[in-house]
Amino acid sequence: MTAAPADGGQPEFEEHEGFEEELPAAPRGRRRFWWPAALAAVVALGLGVPALVSGSTPASGSPTAAAAAAPATDSAEAGFARDMATHHQQAIDMSFIIRDRTQSEEVRGFAFDIINTQANQRGMLMGFLDQWGLSQSTTAKPMAWMNHPYEAHDGSLMPGMATNTELDRLRSLSGQDAEVYYLQLMIKHHKAGAEMAQAYVDAGRNAPEKRLAQGMVDAQHAEIQLMTDMLAERGAQPAA
Repeated sequence: MTAAPADGGQPEFEEHEGFEEELPAAPRGRRRFWWPAALAAVVALGLGVPALVSGSTPASGSPTAAAAAAPATDSAEAGFARDMATHHQQAIDMSFIIRDRTQSEEVRGFAFDIINTQANQRGMLMGFLDQWGLSQSTTAKPMAWMNHPYEAHDGSLMPGMATNTELDRLRSLSGQDAEVYYLQLMIKHHKAGAEMAQAYVDAGRNAPEKRLAQGMVDAQHAEIQLMTDMLAERGAQPAA
């Protein structure tokens, strides 16, 4: 569950208990979504390959040149990393909520995929910031790096993010009602997240981060179709 700070900065998040217990395998016919290209990029980072801005050519072994090539704190690189990490965290929170509100193996398996995948990606984004020597939070308005006019309200900091009222409603439901509402909220969340990731793909300059963002775009579009099919099976449609 997110909690928006009074100063307008990035929110704090509650920790969740592990999700390893009796979780089911993904139902047959359902595709799991993973990010081998993005994982390979981050493995390369961990092995010492610098995530410099594309096109920069610092002298090998030059700390000054490497530091100069790192993105600025108000850059699209830093802004996307912070904002998408926040966006992802709410998807993780909602997936933990549905875990306790349904017995559907299909929905729980899908939620498990989102928790694992988006937590992993969130760690990658935080890793970029750490490598660049930048803070993981900021007082800047969310999505300022893309000049987005969205006004935060009721805990929804960015487009697609559920409000506190919507999260409370999700917690109050159970069974198929909870499944439908979760899928409707997550479709809205994914659509906005994919749009933000595409904005970084179009404007960003850091190659590993762009590969990660492109992976988000591709997979979230596929998951939107999957969730739409899951809603249809329950006699429902995506929310307007």
